[in-house]
Amino acid sequence: MNTPSQSLVVWCNCPDQTSAQTLAQGIITARLAACVNQMCAVQSVYHWEGGIESAQEVPLMIKTTLAMYPQLEKWLLEHHPYDVPEIIALPIVAGAPDYLAWLAQESNGVEQGSTQ
Repeated sequence: MNTPSQSLVVWCNCPDQTSAQTLAQGIITARLAACVNQMCAVQSVYHWEGGIESAQEVPLMIKTTLAMYPQLEKWLLEHHPYDVPEIIALPIVAGAPDYLAWLAQESNGVEQGSTQ
């Protein structure tokens, strides 16, 4: 049974809507998460290579499990267009039991269409 401490929200910013959609679709296809919300564009201001940068980015809010996180992180690092993508995980400390059970069931790492 899934408990809230085993569930995570992973935040990952993307440079544009197209890359955000591609990453979201890939994550779900690989079953690395139960759900990915592609958010509206935000303006980010950050330090980078000795200067202050400002860029529009598209955040992804990814719902997965602690057990699946290492595979998700590895997949994002391999497929993300940034050299150093923002990938941060936040624990879900409470949630509807049926939703958390669904999240755990769907974040199983068995790619859609696979016979495993």
